[in-house]
Amino acid sequence: MLRTKLTGSRHVRLPRFKAATAVAVATASLLALSACTPGANTNSSAPVKSITVLVEAGGHAELQPIADLYKKDTGVKVNFVELPYNGLYNRVNSELSTGSVSFDVAALDAIWLPTFAAGLQPLNDLYTPAVKADNFPSVVQEAKVGANYVGMPAFTNSEILYYRTDLFNDSANKAAFKAKYGYDLKPPTTWQQYADVAAFFTKNGMYGAPLPGAEETQYLAALSQAGEKEMVLNAAGTKSTLGDAASLKALNYYTSLAKYAPAGAAAVDWNAAQNLYNQGKSAMMLFWAHAYRQIPTSSPVYGKTAVAPMVAGPAGIAGVPGPYYLSIPRQGPHQSASLAFVKFAYDHNALSATTSLGLVARISALHQYENKPGYAAYKPMITTLSAPATITRPANANWQNIVNNALIPMIQKSLQPGADNAALLKAAAAQIDQIVQQ
Repeated sequence: MLRTKLTGSRHVRLPRFKAATAVAVATASLLALSACTPGANTNSSAPVKSITVLVEAGGHAELQPIADLYKKDTGVKVNFVELPYNGLYNRVNSELSTGSVSFDVAALDAIWLPTFAAGLQPLNDLYTPAVKADNFPSVVQEAKVGANYVGMPAFTNSEILYYRTDLFNDSANKAAFKAKYGYDLKPPTTWQQYADVAAFFTKNGMYGAPLPGAEETQYLAALSQAGEKEMVLNAAGTKSTLGDAASLKALNYYTSLAKYAPAGAAAVDWNAAQNLYNQGKSAMMLFWAHAYRQIPTSSPVYGKTAVAPMVAGPAGIAGVPGPYYLSIPRQGPHQSASLAFVKFAYDHNALSATTSLGLVARISALHQYENKPGYAAYKPMITTLSAPATITRPANANWQNIVNNALIPMIQKSLQPGADNAALLKAAAAQIDQIVQQ
């Protein structure tokens, strides 16, 4: 995810150099382990009374209602081990790399699957035609590494558009906007409309929208909206696609939005962007769908926020999918019981909608709740994740290294006055090529 933190705003970054090293070590160790040790099943004949599931804090909240029902129906207790995002990665990395595995299931960020795939149990039999039809194409695609599906969808996420209904419905604002731009003030659906609305509201201490330059996914969304078909890497994962027409068009558009955000956009992360909006200092934001349920009741925008799909660029609407998966380690202690829980969790995925974050994976679960109070973010998320231009991040074990050491530095440099975006893209592409060809 992409770096994912589900407690509050969605992302936290792994330390740049440590993350790159950890990924490389994990990949090498897991490949070696899988080459010499077949998948083990250490089940005994004794009934399994409990299983251990590794989660990040937000994942625990999402899965607890499912675990409660599982205990009631089967008698098997689910013991959650809750770890911070970095800690979850490090725990899974360490145990899979050594083959000394103490957990049965882990809730994993999509971007980790290529790194850990060699140590995860294939779940191909669970991916029936019905399962594939009830999940977004991107969610199904990210679950597959090589020939195997190595995780079952637990929940997914996408950036969507948030906007202030009090500002958009104000009669004076409507008249002034139409007089200036020649069309009605409304939630923007295109790049141009988004820029117009952001420009209109940037005045008197108010900003059009925050720009999180310390994160990569808003640029990646623009990249897809511009028409990129291979995100950052070619299909073989051997060469960067940055520097092509779509990547330059996306970066030029992205950086043009900086003048409608507070100064210092290069240092703004998801927390800062979310806080700016919740404090009532911006008219809009592009943000992850789960945040709709997190607007504090004390916020000046509480009850005055509506949501819409991501805006469309030349190629149409597009976002960056943010799924999590339940995966089973090959060397886990209770293979059959683990598989039973993963299938149960998928079958009862809709239970996660009732949690504080309210994230689910299945399209049917989203449709089940989309018209209920408090679930306004579901329809925009469905539209965004279903859009043909929405593509996944590369299934590449070097992805976190690429993000930390090439993408984010490039984005931050592009936000400096006088930046040469074409040159920055070329330099980033060369750096990425070095990373993937090592």
